[in-house]
Amino acid sequence: MAKPRETLQTLLEGLLDSRNVYYQPPESVKLSYPCIVYERSGIRTDSANNKIYRKYNRYTVTYIDEDPDSEIPNKLLELEYCGFDTHFTADNLNHDVFTLYF
Repeated sequence: MAKPRETLQTLLEGLLDSRNVYYQPPESVKLSYPCIVYERSGIRTDSANNKIYRKYNRYTVTYIDEDPDSEIPNKLLELEYCGFDTHFTADNLNHDVFTLYF
């Protein structure tokens, strides 16, 4: 059985239609664009009767592309429990940042 993060990796690769999906890449890794970079940024828990009954990993997902009109950000927003955070440009690349619970 695949681990949840491995399932997320496969899902993001399918959405991007590319293997340019990186989980917490070290600075030594040269990214190929367009790409998705993601990292775990927290855990949300639901509790009842002093017990945790559900956990969701929270990920910060950044889509990076030269094309400011790419459809990939819209596809990311179609994922359940995904919300848009911000957009910025750096080094002539567009960055769209999302929070995803998975």
